[in-house]
Amino acid sequence: MRTTLNLKNDLINKVLELTGAKNRSQAINDVLEYFIKEKQINNLLNLKGKLHLDENLKDLREMELDER
Repeated sequence: MRTTLNLKNDLINKVLELTGAKNRSQAINDVLEYFIKEKQINNLLNLKGKLHLDENLKDLREMELDER
């Protein structure tokens, strides 16, 4: 997808340097993918203590046994 962005030269140059990307498009794609992964990880970490997996696993095992 083509789009026009107004980016600060110093930021894009730093991104190119840090990512080792060969061009600006690759650098921006790399940074966007990294950002998305970090957000997803943080969202999962924020669930810590809110999920009761032990209870869910127990229920799943019981359902599995009932199906046999």
